[in-house]
Amino acid sequence: MEAAIHQFRRACPFLHNNSTASLRKLSRMPAPTTGISEAGNVRGNALVFMAQKCPVMGKAMAIQSKSYLHTSARLAKQPTSPLKQASVVQESRDTTHREAYSFAQKQPVFHSTNNQHFDYETLYKTELDKKHHDKSYRYFNNINRLAQQFPKAHTANLQEEVTVWCSNDYLGMGRNPVVHDTMQRTLHKYGAGAGGTRNIAGNSALHLQLEAELADLHHKPGALLFTSCYVANDATLSTLASKLPGCVIFSDASNHASMIQGIKHSGAKKMIFKHNDLQDLETKLQSVDIKTPKIIAFESVYSMSGSIGHIDKICNLAKKYGAITFLDEVHAVGMYGPRGGGVSEHLDFDLNARFPHGNNGSILDKVDIISGTLGKAFGVVGGYIAGSAALVDMIRSYAPGFIFTTSLPPVIAAGARASVQYLKESTNERVMQQLNTRMLKDRLAELDIPVIPNPSHIVPVLVGDAEICKNASDQLLREHGIYVQSINYPTVAQGEERLRITPTPGHSEKMTDELVNALETIWRKNGLKRVFDWKQEGGRAGVGTDDPIPKPVWTDAQLRVAVDP
Repeated sequence: MEAAIHQFRRACPFLHNNSTASLRKLSRMPAPTTGISEAGNVRGNALVFMAQKCPVMGKAMAIQSKSYLHTSARLAKQPTSPLKQASVVQESRDTTHREAYSFAQKQPVFHSTNNQHFDYETLYKTELDKKHHDKSYRYFNNINRLAQQFPKAHTANLQEEVTVWCSNDYLGMGRNPVVHDTMQRTLHKYGAGAGGTRNIAGNSALHLQLEAELADLHHKPGALLFTSCYVANDATLSTLASKLPGCVIFSDASNHASMIQGIKHSGAKKMIFKHNDLQDLETKLQSVDIKTPKIIAFESVYSMSGSIGHIDKICNLAKKYGAITFLDEVHAVGMYGPRGGGVSEHLDFDLNARFPHGNNGSILDKVDIISGTLGKAFGVVGGYIAGSAALVDMIRSYAPGFIFTTSLPPVIAAGARASVQYLKESTNERVMQQLNTRMLKDRLAELDIPVIPNPSHIVPVLVGDAEICKNASDQLLREHGIYVQSINYPTVAQGEERLRITPTPGHSEKMTDELVNALETIWRKNGLKRVFDWKQEGGRAGVGTDDPIPKPVWTDAQLRVAVDP
């Protein structure tokens, strides 16, 4: 600063003849409102007088004076407009003069008092009106699952029981006695909460044991827990892609919102390939330099359609073009494979059953990163990733979504570990769920009720209109005591609204009869489109098309189903 002032002194007489202390004193004085009279009668002290007589500093002060009109007068002239910040402009091209003017005080911002502030509440209501207008507003039903009567629940009325047909607790592990007993003991011993982040008082032996179980489940060296798989996907993709220089992410068009958010937060370039379209993916991979870091992000089971990702072929493309793979197994863990490791384990069912470890030559070895949840088939809550030890440690060290949040309570970690261990050994729940799914799909096909074809455990019944779909869901609940949530935009595309049904091992044949009869009644009552009608319109979402119906992931042999000769 002193060096700059020394330079200004050579250009400005006032600065040349006065000290730095005098300049600072002048900067703290109020701006003058009048000039100098002919008689030399100056408003202010001698210092102000000398400054005003200077041809350089005087011009700056004159401009400053014009900008400092009396506050009340300015407000009276323009009561609704805040005063603009004063700006000193030097007509001379000499840059040293412009630097000298920076000592002039900046004018404060004055706020109007006529209550013309931003109307926040109106904005909230306007945004909600948009949701109501396009029929995408979400209504939450009051459904309280009864642990001892699964899949029964009661509504807000304790006496009103309904059958839940849309839970993501696919195997009913949320009421499993082994899980319950483990959680009760842990709660009594360690209490309700975690006590902090993993770095501060929230890291226990139970967390480490659960991560070891998950790493073993997916044949990987390491695993890392998160509070949910939404957080796991977001944190991992955003952190990983931001660390890879010039990374390009190739994302399936039907990927979950958590993966989309993670890709956005990474700041990396993204290329979206058509859902399950290997040719489109390879074309896009070919457009990027082989040396550029790449991530292919996709899912094993796409939860709203039930379609299955081409895991083996995508891994082969990744190897060919120098990419790594990020596979979301959220709707598959616990459900597929000899030990519940997901579709990637299931693809080599017999091999992984005999050799349940890494480097056994299975497709599972090809997948670089797997994400999963503890809140669906495992029946508890939380999310995780599994991969190489270095990858896991890097995400642990850099991901804000892991570092800066309270860890899962020990009681949750213990319950989840018990569930994972149980399902590694027991296949009964998986087999019963698949058999119930097959039975329901067959029954609906007999009535021409449109189920979107898929090889998984999801039963998506196409309705094709948001308002009609919501009404059908309401009628099932009010008139038949059956809870199936309607799925509308943006979860699915507009015009592809559906009822998403998920059979469980706990649904009896009698419950299936009740559901099928209720759906038939509603289809007749409302004149809803059947497969024949969709075919007449050229098909939609895979319904009414000539595409072959995919074979189930679980084969008859794996389900131990007798095949007719």
